[in-house]
Amino acid sequence: MGSYKHIETCIGEYIARHYTRAVEVGIGRNTTAAQLVHDAGVHVRCTDITAREVPDGLVFRVDDIFSPESRLYEGADVIYAIRPAIEMIPPLLALARAVNSDLLVYHLGFETYGDGGERIDCGVLLHRYFRASETVKQC
Repeated sequence: MGSYKHIETCIGEYIARHYTRAVEVGIGRNTTAAQLVHDAGVHVRCTDITAREVPDGLVFRVDDIFSPESRLYEGADVIYAIRPAIEMIPPLLALARAVNSDLLVYHLGFETYGDGGERIDCGVLLHRYFRASETVKQC
């Protein structure tokens, strides 16, 4: 398995094991993590600033994280982003707090924001910048 898909596989499997409702921000063209989450029976929505084609079964909406429609994120246990630009972290964090959802980020390279949040090793390093409550699913 190539490292590119390995990252998304690790993230998708972690989210599927720990959450029941997820939103991926900035899905871009790589739908691997969201597809794994969906295939595991977890409700997942995807957003991006640009209209995207996504596989059947994935719910997609155009949204700008710098001016988000909070209704798209309400009810989510987790909001996650894979390789977001560092300037996206503050609005992601504000949104997670506003809708009371965990925020997980996989950074490009060795980037971090602030103190790096809680680090989670799920085969790759995730940063939980906001924890809304205890993990939803028990493993």
